[in-house]
Formats: sequence, C-alpha cells, structure tokens
Amino acid sequence: MNTFTIVLLIVLAVMIAIVIALYFLGKKAQKRQEEQQAQMDAAAQTVALTIIDKKKMKLKDAGFPEAVTSQIPWYGKNAKMPVVKCKVGPKIMNLLCDANLFEELPLKKEVKATVSGLYITAVKGMHGHLEMDRKKKKNFRTRMMEKAKDAQAQLKAEKQKKAK
Repeated sequence: MNTFTIVLLIVLAVMIAIVIALYFLGKKAQKRQEEQQAQMDAAAQTVALTIIDKKKMKLKDAGFPEAVTSQIPWYGKNAKMPVVKCKVGPKIMNLLCDANLFEELPLKKEVKATVSGLYITAVKGMHGHLEMDRKKKKNFRTRMMEKAKDAQAQLKAEKQKKAK
C-alpha cells in the first residue's frame, strides 16, 4: 500500500468516529431537551400581559433578579436574548421570550400569553388575531420583479397613448 491510501484510511476512520460521537451526543441532547420541555409545559400558566417594550439585549443588562442571573452560565451572560418588558397585573416585569415569537409580539397591546417561569412560550391575541407590527422584508428578486412589472405597465400605457 502506498502512503496516500494509508492517510486516506486514517482520515476515513477519524471521520467515522466523529460521526458516531456526534450521533450519541445528539441523542443525549435531544433527551435533555424533551425533559426540559416537559418541565416547562408542567409549569405553564396563561396570563394577560400588556407588552410595553421588546428588544434583544444581554441577559446581564436585562434587569433580572440576582437569583436568576447567578444561575446563568458564564458564556450565556453576554449572549443577546429576546427580552420583553411587560405589565402583568399591577407589576412591570422583564420576561424572556421564544425567538420565534419575538417578531410576532405586538407593542403596546394586551395579549394572552402562556408563561413558564420567566419565559414566554406562546401568545394569543386578546381581541381577534395578532397584527404584525412590521412588514415582511422583500428580497432582492421580488423587488426587481415588481420594478419590471411596473416598467412594463408604464410602457404599455405609453404605447396605448401613442396609438390613440
């Protein structure tokens, strides 16, 4: 055997070992996530919230109590998380929010939310459906297609004026 074949076999063996290790780590992480999700579902409550403000900020700057910030690992304190400032009954609180729900939360509106501890997991509108406070951003191709259609419509209108 030449050296190229030996090196290729070694690299292949290392790649197979990495794939097997990632498979088992992934299964372990998935079990842990399912357990955490079950705990969050057990502690979930439906609460009426008035959303005052929402922004992505570092957890150490979000104004959470010392008991909460002391439980956050060192690498998580500088991560930017979606934080929602809301009024729950007479109290004003800062709550964490699911990243998928963060964009859908309406500002200055009252909503019914499912809250588990300091974490908002689901949101329903109080009166009717939730309104998106931001329009969805159009991609480059969509904008160019709209410009092309507008230009064709103008050209067609000019041709009709000349024909008359």
